Amino acid sequence: MDKSRSAVVAALNEFGSLFSLGLDVVVNMFRRPFQAREFIQQFWFIASVSILPAAFVAIPFGAVITLQLGSLTSQIGAESFNGAASVLAVIQQASPIVTTLIIAGAGGSAICADLGSRTIREEIDAMKVLGVSPVQRLVVPRVLAAMLAGVLLNGMVSVVGVAGGYFFNVIMQDGTPGAFLASFSALAQLPDLWVSELKALIFGFLAGLVAAYRGLNPKGGPKGVGDVVNQSVVITFLLLFFVNFVISVIYLQIVPAKGA
Repeated sequence: MDKSRSAVVAALNEFGSLFSLGLDVVVNMFRRPFQAREFIQQFWFIASVSILPAAFVAIPFGAVITLQLGSLTSQIGAESFNGAASVLAVIQQASPIVTTLIIAGAGGSAICADLGSRTIREEIDAMKVLGVSPVQRLVVPRVLAAMLAGVLLNGMVSVVGVAGGYFFNVIMQDGTPGAFLASFSALAQLPDLWVSELKALIFGFLAGLVAAYRGLNPKGGPKGVGDVVNQSVVITFLLLFFVNFVISVIYLQIVPAKGA
């Protein structure tokens, strides 16, 4: 009983520390000086290691969604809505999730390893002694870079995923290009794209924040750095799906379906 209680208390403490770091990051985003060079370097790194994997993953994601929905719509006699269903699923759900998974796995793990190695070398403590805020100097540029990369890559993944779904619907399922595009334009609406970009922005913030938090709190020397890298990716995945569920529920309650 005591062990379970202590585990719950430790988990709550970790969540509180993560939330506190998130507030510090938001506050320091608006403080000067802004680390523009660090931000550009981190953004370029995250984008360069994420763009190709995200594009390659988006193609089978869009294809699988289109093929599965095409099979379902054909069973219920609604083949004309296959384009709208598959495109909306890619844009609203698959695209921001795929983007953030790639950013967390490629860019987030590198951020965590970098900050973790700085921490065990006591560079972070040295910065604090010198009066330099590690959050403003190191964490904020990395979180902002992950957010910007998430928003931009989400647009690319959406286009690639929709193109892959279109190709497989027309080629594999003998669909007509006109019906695919007509159903999409009939049911899709601009807020679907906005909520996708909002998800990518929030997910990018979470990916950068979790990576930075775990990187600033390694335990056990160099081995601990490897452990926190794995933990950061797993924690980001868990938060990602939970937050995605919350945003999707709120969006579907606030924004009515087109034609409703």
